[in-house]
Amino acid sequence: MTDKTPPLHACDDFDPNSVHVDEARKRILDTLNTVSGIEQLAVRQCLSRVLAEDIHSTIDVPSHINSAMDGYALQGDDIPADGTASLDIIGRAMAGAPFPGSVATGQCVRIMTGAKMPQGADTVIMQENVTVEGERIIIGSGHKAGQNVRQAGEDLATGECVFSAGKLITPADLGMLASMGIAEVRVQRRVRVAFFSTGDELRSVGQPLGDGQIYDSNRYTLHGMLTRLGVELLDMGVIADRRDDIENAFQSAAQIADVLITSGGVSVGEADFVKETLEKIGEVNFWKIAMKPGRPLAVGRIGQCQFFGLPGNPVSAMVTFYQFVQPALQRLSGQAVPPPLLLKARTTSKLKKAPGRIDYQRGWLETDDRGELVVQSTGQQGSGMLSSMGKANCFIVLPLESKGIEAGSVVTVQPFAGLI
Repeated sequence: MTDKTPPLHACDDFDPNSVHVDEARKRILDTLNTVSGIEQLAVRQCLSRVLAEDIHSTIDVPSHINSAMDGYALQGDDIPADGTASLDIIGRAMAGAPFPGSVATGQCVRIMTGAKMPQGADTVIMQENVTVEGERIIIGSGHKAGQNVRQAGEDLATGECVFSAGKLITPADLGMLASMGIAEVRVQRRVRVAFFSTGDELRSVGQPLGDGQIYDSNRYTLHGMLTRLGVELLDMGVIADRRDDIENAFQSAAQIADVLITSGGVSVGEADFVKETLEKIGEVNFWKIAMKPGRPLAVGRIGQCQFFGLPGNPVSAMVTFYQFVQPALQRLSGQAVPPPLLLKARTTSKLKKAPGRIDYQRGWLETDDRGELVVQSTGQQGSGMLSSMGKANCFIVLPLESKGIEAGSVVTVQPFAGLI
């Protein structure tokens, strides 16, 4: 039978001038370096900031050999090979209040979790595994010498490089810095990001809507996505679809920001002046991506200011932000930029698609009753349907050449964890 499938160039979704997603991401990152400027901050102020220096431990953590359990500290040689043994309790060791003496053969010390191990003892028997008879304990066989003891420097050793420059500081990192007694660290300054929407039809929340007007949702989603990345925000509001207004906004943003992000005005309509303005006062790297949603994406520079012109459709704006803008901001902030986290899952939905572009459909990823990853579509996938993002926890990434996917097939998914 003759294959009547039209060649790729005959498909509506194919544009030979579009840049592949991976190539676009690479081209963006290859042009970016960490912004200049370093701040020294108290540890409590450093959450979600990026380290500007390597951190070495100046002490052992823990600083002393200590008990990992509540129980009794003793010499491992006193553990019987079989039967039981009786040991004298000669004192107590508490966290912060060590036992001052030494443990000899046939003796033990009552010890609490975190307490310094007494001299002469090398093993802790859990309190649940002993029988107390007055000032003596009875222990059985089956224990091992050295058990339930944390060694000095077991977590961190003096001189060890704990964090490297470029590390995004997490809550656990704050605790580790504190455990080393470090009060302040040097971090990269925040990336300054200016953003605005374009469109005569847009109104800000709180304003009345006229005929044919809509509320500007993109600035709110952008604000949320940028806030989670910890950048310094400069919200420039809504700019009218007029060449002079857009050019003035571009010039103003380029003077104060490291990055300018716009939404809308990057298509080929009569009132779409963003790409035209970028060509006039800056440079365009590329502006069409072989992806759906989000083909019109203007990427370039205005002087030293990196520029991203996102599509006006809400879903398109979010998809292009996560695929291109977020990794760019990570690079500018000094972070290492990992490749996208992609997993395999079985789809329970039939997925429609035409070949010619990579498709980022919105889905809900979960485990089924067999513990396997499965994903289902969130429903209608129009680029103006922001609810499809709100109902989703992942992108279902369908390759450029795909002609649709049958239910039960294995697909690639990109979880929102780490994105949203």
